Amino acid sequence: MPALLVRELDEELVRLLKQRANSHQRSAEAEHRAILEAALRPGGESFAARARRLQEATRGRLHGDSTIVIRADRDRRDGGDRGA
Repeated sequence: MPALLVRELDEELVRLLKQRANSHQRSAEAEHRAILEAALRPGGESFAARARRLQEATRGRLHGDSTIVIRADRDRRDGGDRGA
């Protein structure tokens, strides 16, 4: 995966980035990625946002047989046209 190096940043800007990252409980690097993604893909759901949404949607439902979740996902994708 490509890397990005940003040089000659104002110290106050770096401090604010670290402060914002801390408030979101992630590293400054992860915060930087989130800011870039939000700026360059406006309106698009980020990977982190999708992961959080899916985690919330499945919370408490994954105790036991995973076939229930797999079938529900297939039905959602296939429109419920899967035979019994």
